[in-house]
Amino acid sequence: MGFTLLIVIIILALVFDYINGFHDAANSIATVVSTKVLTPFQAVVWAAFFNFLAYWIFNLNVADTVAKTADTMNINLVVILAGVIAAICWNLLTWWYGIPSSSSHTLIGGFAGAAIAHGGLDVVNLSVIGKVAAFIVLAPIIGMVMAYFITVIIVNICRYANPSKAEWWFKKLQLVSSALFSLGHGGNDAQKVMGIIAAAVIVYLKDANLSVDTMSAWLHVDYTVLNGKVKINHIPEWIPLACYTAIAAGTMSGGWKIVKTMGTKITKVTPLEGVAAETAGAITLFMTEHFKIPVSTTHTITGAIIGVGLSKRVSAVRWGITISLLWAWILTIPVSATLAALLYFILSLFL
Repeated sequence: MGFTLLIVIIILALVFDYINGFHDAANSIATVVSTKVLTPFQAVVWAAFFNFLAYWIFNLNVADTVAKTADTMNINLVVILAGVIAAICWNLLTWWYGIPSSSSHTLIGGFAGAAIAHGGLDVVNLSVIGKVAAFIVLAPIIGMVMAYFITVIIVNICRYANPSKAEWWFKKLQLVSSALFSLGHGGNDAQKVMGIIAAAVIVYLKDANLSVDTMSAWLHVDYTVLNGKVKINHIPEWIPLACYTAIAAGTMSGGWKIVKTMGTKITKVTPLEGVAAETAGAITLFMTEHFKIPVSTTHTITGAIIGVGLSKRVSAVRWGITISLLWAWILTIPVSATLAALLYFILSLFL
């Protein structure tokens, strides 16, 4: 039963990664589509390619942090299963209504909620949850401030440039900035699922009283336990390869309801502003990945789009839409956690 459950978790985790791709495709392509630099199909192919390219660029910083959301030594596979199912449900619901909520926070909230239902607060790493919660606020603010100043600097530099020639150049530059943001999206979001899969393998080995050395090579997750906390040292190559492939395939599927929200409803974006927003978002994602902080690409790019709107005037931002998004952000972790806790209790009756 334990091995079967592990396989089910791995499959569902990759399904979540695929959903993450089309749910968060808007993050990478909304501005480049709304400025008509690329057609929607060209944009998702472009974003998917750079999502996958992240496989060769980023290490496992974020994956290791996500795996530490709960104390791996004190949970079981039902906890992880409930967390992943809850995350899938919330992602599909918000996608259906065109709400750009955070797939990252959905997954972490689900994992934490099921863990609390299993063993109480003692089995949850509150420092990880606190860090994630803090960046619900900080990530969009960082993106917004950077995008604001990048926009102002570019506008001042290009004040006397020929408008049509400048627009041509910024449309070309937007290809670069959207590629960088897609790299950050792939490197940040796919790693979260890697952390969940690695945690599931470790829990399976623990529950079955097996040593990693006795397992097939495809389950060789190398880890150490220091002060009761698990640190992932190495995972088999198929895990990151499968995760990056799933998120790239999901991005290829698009997410047009959310593209409309992100690309047109917050503020009108020009190619210059698209470059500023995507560059600010990419810098934020690269920086947080370096410091092992799992952040929301959705929150980051939304903050950056607001920043370019504010560079024109406060009224350029449609604050009614922004407030609606803020409520979705606030509710994502507690709703996902509650749903996962309920699923844990139901699944525990049968597994």
